[in-house]
Amino acid sequence: MITCTSVSGSSEWYQRVLGFESAHGGDEYEMLMSDGALVLQLHELDAHEHPALLRDGEPLGGNGVALWFDSSTFDDDAARIRSSDADVVEDVHVNPLAQHREIWLRDPDGYVVVISSPHGDVG
Repeated sequence: MITCTSVSGSSEWYQRVLGFESAHGGDEYEMLMSDGALVLQLHELDAHEHPALLRDGEPLGGNGVALWFDSSTFDDDAARIRSSDADVVEDVHVNPLAQHREIWLRDPDGYVVVISSPHGDVG
C-alpha cells in the first residue's frame, strides 16, 4: 500500500499505464488487480487510519523504494507505457544480472515503478 495525493488520479494512471483493474474505486482507498490478483493498494495522503504510513515533514515518492512488477506480457506492457504520457526514467533495457528486460518509470506521486520480463528472459 502506498499513499497518494490523489487516489482516483493514481488509480486512473495505474489502470491506463500498467493495465491494472480497479477492484474498489474511490477517493480515499483503491485496490488494483492484475489477472485476478491484488497487486497494489492506494491510500489517500491523509492516512488517519494508518498513521505509520507517513512521517511528518517527509515527501511522498518513496525515496529509495521501487514498486516492482514482473510481467509475462512485457512487450505489450512496454508498448502501452511508451504510448502513454508516463515519465519513463529508463526505457527498455537488459538487466544482465537478472537476465531479463526492464522499463523504469515514475508514477504521479514520484514513486519509481519497474516492470520486468520474466527472470531468464534474455541471456
